[in-house]
Amino acid sequence: MSELVTGEAVALELRPARLPSRALAVLLDLVVAVVAYIAVSVGLLMATASLDQAAQTAVSIATFVLILVGAPIAVETLSHGRSLGKLVCGLRVVRDDGGPIRFRHALVRGAIGAFEILLTFGVVACIASLISARGRRLGDVFAGTLVVRERVPVARTGFIAPPPPGLAGRFSGLDLSAVPDGLWLAVRQYLARTRQLDPQVGRAMAERLAGDLAARTGAPVPPGVPPADYLAAVLQERQAREVRRVFENGKGSAVGPAGQPAGGSAAGASYVPPAVPVERAAPPGGGSAQPAPARGEGASAESPATGFVPPA
Repeated sequence: MSELVTGEAVALELRPARLPSRALAVLLDLVVAVVAYIAVSVGLLMATASLDQAAQTAVSIATFVLILVGAPIAVETLSHGRSLGKLVCGLRVVRDDGGPIRFRHALVRGAIGAFEILLTFGVVACIASLISARGRRLGDVFAGTLVVRERVPVARTGFIAPPPPGLAGRFSGLDLSAVPDGLWLAVRQYLARTRQLDPQVGRAMAERLAGDLAARTGAPVPPGVPPADYLAAVLQERQAREVRRVFENGKGSAVGPAGQPAGGSAAGASYVPPAVPVERAAPPGGGSAQPAPARGEGASAESPATGFVPPA
């Protein structure tokens, strides 16, 4: 269950990058590539000054292809879709399924990008990105990739909306002991971020979670109750039971087993030590010693039971 929720959550968090952010990232990458190309070209021009014109032209073409086409492919492959411009703008290239790209994806993107970005000055890429629903250029379409935003503003997800008033206390008789903690965590995460999910995918997740929860509790979802409201009502019932359990445990720890406060005696009560019998001294006739009478048992008022026995 946790793997399913996590997988869908990751897929849902992939937000396609729009044209302005992509254009800025490409511009930054091109500035770095052009600066590197000029520096390398000047160095090679001085190093190959003794060669003929054909050899210098071949070196220039190879330098252009390696730096402006090969370098972006290598960077995207090694960084799993993050070039310098995309890293600055918080973008990343991923597969359509949300996974990291490989060399073949970067190769197709770089080869087609040389045509739609370098040779046409980005006109074809801009038109394709504007037409595409997810802002993909031709290189993304043929490579099966997507440029997404990694730095997404984090919304407040701590609040969980309560269930409808008609469901309050309706599930007080459910047996929740068989529900694992992982399922409770999945339900809580779903309810906390339900407003961020796509409505259709959110309903599918709610139905799946509600089915798993009903299977654990042994009671089916009541007819006519939406799965999301069912999850919220059962979660509220669990939280109410936890609050009652904590309150009862705290109240029980403050009261002793005999109804007295824990750690002390009842108010107004004093500690009375038990009476210890004191043996009398043996009489001169050799009789056995007799225990002294306990307090209040045959002791005279004139001779309190203090443990002193007068001689016979």
